[in-house]
Amino acid sequence: MAAANKLASIVAKINQLPEFARPKALSLFFGKAVPFTGTTGIRIEALDQERCVISLKNKRRVQNHIKGVHAVASLLLAESATGFLIGLNVPDDKVPVIKTAHAEYTRRAKGDMKVEAYLTTEQRERMLTEEKGETSVPVTIHDSEGQQPIEIEMIWAWTPKRR
Repeated sequence: MAAANKLASIVAKINQLPEFARPKALSLFFGKAVPFTGTTGIRIEALDQERCVISLKNKRRVQNHIKGVHAVASLLLAESATGFLIGLNVPDDKVPVIKTAHAEYTRRAKGDMKVEAYLTTEQRERMLTEEKGETSVPVTIHDSEGQQPIEIEMIWAWTPKRR
């Protein structure tokens, strides 16, 4: 499937860089495009129109009172990963917006966090063909022990841009 929009075209160019340079380039680009993500220290490990992987080191600035990654920082990872995917797939004449974020904290997270989000071919096709709609973006969060301390559902919507 060809690039759906300007953002997808930029990411496609970044993805042509040598593999070792892509995470830094993607993280810098999105840190500038979405300033809040740049302040947290998230690292975009991989990003294309089907999949996004983001990580966050368990450093003091993102910790809670028990020295784990703060719950809101974990939610930011999921929102960012799913949002980047939606942003790459929604055509330029539509606006992506988060509709629902549901998090179920099931165990204490240990160490660094990694998030993976995916879109199916059907979801991507709907974004290209439906004037407006919504979709639940599959996302998983793992801690440094490989456990899933949070179950997250992110529902994104898209609507036509207002002129």
